[in-house]
Amino acid sequence: MPADTPLRLRILEAVTDAPAEGWDALVGPDAPPFVRHAWLAAMEESGSATEETGWAPHHLTLWRGPKLVAAAPAYLKFHSMGEYIYDFGWADAAARLGVEYYPKLVVGGPLSPATVPRFLIAPGEDVPALRRALLAAAAGSAQEAGCSSVHVLYPTGDEADFLEAEGLARRITLQFHWKNPGYGSYDDYLARFDSKRRNQLKRERGAAATQGISLRTVRGEGLSQAHARRAYGFYTSTCERHAWGQIQLTPDFFARVFRTMPGSVELVEAVRGQQVIAGAFNLATPERLYGRYWGAFEEHPFLHFHVCLYHSVEDCIRTGRKVFEPGAGGEHKVSRGFEPTAVHSAHLIFDKTLDGAVRGFLRREHARLAPAVEEAERICGLKPWPLAASPGTQGATGT
Repeated sequence: MPADTPLRLRILEAVTDAPAEGWDALVGPDAPPFVRHAWLAAMEESGSATEETGWAPHHLTLWRGPKLVAAAPAYLKFHSMGEYIYDFGWADAAARLGVEYYPKLVVGGPLSPATVPRFLIAPGEDVPALRRALLAAAAGSAQEAGCSSVHVLYPTGDEADFLEAEGLARRITLQFHWKNPGYGSYDDYLARFDSKRRNQLKRERGAAATQGISLRTVRGEGLSQAHARRAYGFYTSTCERHAWGQIQLTPDFFARVFRTMPGSVELVEAVRGQQVIAGAFNLATPERLYGRYWGAFEEHPFLHFHVCLYHSVEDCIRTGRKVFEPGAGGEHKVSRGFEPTAVHSAHLIFDKTLDGAVRGFLRREHARLAPAVEEAERICGLKPWPLAASPGTQGATGT
């Protein structure tokens, strides 16, 4: 199709209104699972992300003739749950100003606090031009739908730069990621801590053996629908244990993901005797591991740390993965070597008074960010990695 063929905007009420092959051609074979067609389809067709649950699909797509050339997954939101870029205070401020904050338009994925491309552009296309077209479509369609605002959640840094240049209010918050500079072994990782912290990590990780618990990762052809049901059990056990927990994903979501995306799913299982007593549902690409949902049917000291952190850190070293993103939150991760990492969002608020108040809040929040990073880095306390090691060395090892 000639490049000068006019673009046509279509807003999809289901991701399945776009062909899976055409959608995935925009993201590439090694893209994070959260932007792939199968993941979004599982969210929507399972009843986990629907208008009834507060996530009405509103996907922005650009077509040149019959070819899909750009897309931005988006949802009309009727609450702020499941986003992890917290704007509850903004909704309260809107109410005081007499502004209806909901619905709002979220450009992003349901229940997926991970940095991924939000503007999906076909190879060979004019990226800035199509980003502007998608952003204009987001703003225009949001106003037509009676939304108060547009929120682009967890875009890449490059996309965040673009959105800020286009006039959106940029927000920077923190997650805590484990990063692999080239470890050859788990001992290499431990060697970066001081003696006190190193012994703490050894003690916490070693507790499982004294409790008669072993850990394993199930992936690929080893996964079955029984594992999908187990993953749902992990997820609900944690939601039910906490007052803030809210079960949003259905059993069918897990069944679909395990069936349609086996190459992206990993399940950590903690086994005592013949029983799986705890575990974590993770997602993976060749270079990154994403922690999603954990749960336990029995309580044991330090089991959470081992299942959600230590076991997967060692597995990332073994497989050569570069980054492990365990998700939102971070207090307990910092002292275990997970480093503060900036994540981004961008916000277009139509009411000028509310927009000014939000921008003022973001300026104050940003001023507090540098001290928070410095404190997290102090607690993390990793020694510098010897990047200048001679060829063939994997770095220092320690006990």
